[in-house]
Amino acid sequence: MLTGIDISHWQGNVDFNKVKKSGIDFVIIKAGGSDNGFYEDIKFKSYYKQAKDVGLYVGCYYFAGPKFLGDLSGEADAKRFLKIIGGLKFEFPVYIDVELTSIPTDKFKTTSATISFCRYMEYNKYYCGIYASDISGFRDMLDLSRLDRFDKWVARYGSSPKYVKSYGMYQFSNSGFINGIHGKVDLDCAYKNYPHIIKLNHLNGY
Repeated sequence: MLTGIDISHWQGNVDFNKVKKSGIDFVIIKAGGSDNGFYEDIKFKSYYKQAKDVGLYVGCYYFAGPKFLGDLSGEADAKRFLKIIGGLKFEFPVYIDVELTSIPTDKFKTTSATISFCRYMEYNKYYCGIYASDISGFRDMLDLSRLDRFDKWVARYGSSPKYVKSYGMYQFSNSGFINGIHGKVDLDCAYKNYPHIIKLNHLNGY
């Protein structure tokens, strides 16, 4: 099992050397999203370089907005994501973050968009996974039965996931303290040897 963090520009200036020395193995960095227009996170490229420079494994994620509904929307966001991360190498998966679609009646469309996003990334030779909370995400906003073939990164604090039974990553806290980062940060653990899987199969730029 490897221990990691996930970060965005909200973490400000990060001392990645201290982060690595504190025992962190990997970092999942926000690349961009569609929740406030379409954008690249202002810290993505600098975080990526700094994390790589100190030898941390790196993955990334795309934060889907409330209009992430249906096949066409999912593929469109995947294309935007690919433009941001193209040419870079990731030892950990690239994720679609599904936590903002707030209308439960749109569960079918949100799931369709998620599948379309992941399939497009896979077609372009990326190891793609889905991030959401155990209950308000995977149970309330998505149809888990349609997502069996995709890897999952599940958030649940205070206990291990109960609704999602199979997952490769677990976000177990949103209030961790790590040397090198000011303030609280999300903490994660990975149960799969992603660097081996990804490099062996020549994915994520490898």
